[in-house]
Amino acid sequence: MFDVAVFGSLFLTLFVIMDPPGVTPIFLALTAGRPAKVQRRMALQAVAVAFGVIAVFGLLGQQILDYLHVSVPALMIAGGLLLLLIALDLLTGKTEQPTQTKDVNVALVPLGMPLLAGPGAIVSVILAVQHADGLGGQFSVWSAIVAMHVVLWLAMRYSLVIIRIIKDGGVVLVTRLAGMMLSAIAVQQIINGVTQVIQTS
Repeated sequence: MFDVAVFGSLFLTLFVIMDPPGVTPIFLALTAGRPAKVQRRMALQAVAVAFGVIAVFGLLGQQILDYLHVSVPALMIAGGLLLLLIALDLLTGKTEQPTQTKDVNVALVPLGMPLLAGPGAIVSVILAVQHADGLGGQFSVWSAIVAMHVVLWLAMRYSLVIIRIIKDGGVVLVTRLAGMMLSAIAVQQIINGVTQVIQTS
């Protein structure tokens, strides 16, 4: 049977970690200047990439980490460093006018991963899948994962209206704010990873 408690617990956990309201200004900053059609496609691509990564790790996560001899703290530190590099580009205004290839790349990195499908979300999903009891538990876990990605897509898809309101000057402001937020997320992720390394050593 469908387990409402499992569904609600994982959905709320992923909502806090993946943070659709917090991702929205970063998405607006990274997609600024693209045609609306391209922005909508990038929102879908980012969510599809995030879901693909989370699904793979949900099914094979522990085996992948064990095979590569990669610890969860190392994954957190690597993701944090990648986000920090992107944040610095946003803060210093070094984002270039995109070509079609760059459009795709932004949807993949950093939007799809590690921003949406970051170490926190990956670890939460791995643990939820491992602890789910029976078919009902598994169905509840995967329903929560799908529902969370639908919420992410809706948040990014309909945030594009904001760009039409705030115009170019507002986009520059959003870009700087997004860079600051993203750098804080990145630093916190690195600190968490280093702390876990110290605690386990």
